[in-house]
Amino acid sequence: MIRRLGYHWHLRRIMAAHNIWKTTKLIPLLRERGVNLSTAQVYRLVTDRPERLSLPVLAALCDILDCSPADLIEPYVEADRRKRTAGEAAVIEINSDFRPERARIIED
Repeated sequence: MIRRLGYHWHLRRIMAAHNIWKTTKLIPLLRERGVNLSTAQVYRLVTDRPERLSLPVLAALCDILDCSPADLIEPYVEADRRKRTAGEAAVIEINSDFRPERARIIED
């Protein structure tokens, strides 16, 4: 069985805790730390869950928000969503007392 990991990205929540409500407020703070990102890049970083994140950006965010990477990224194990193959039978419990009711034909 393959163990799939996911993660929650808490940048927006931590920004709100530090009274940073606009993504544009983050741009000069990042530039002070040598990280030059466009307005669109910072917006995506805050609003979306990033697939790739460079260590200088992560370090700058941790310095700006006075937090650790563990505060920003919360890993979790995803539920198993794999499809059954033809060889795998579904387990169905059948009540042996269950019998279908006989149909009755009513003439007009």
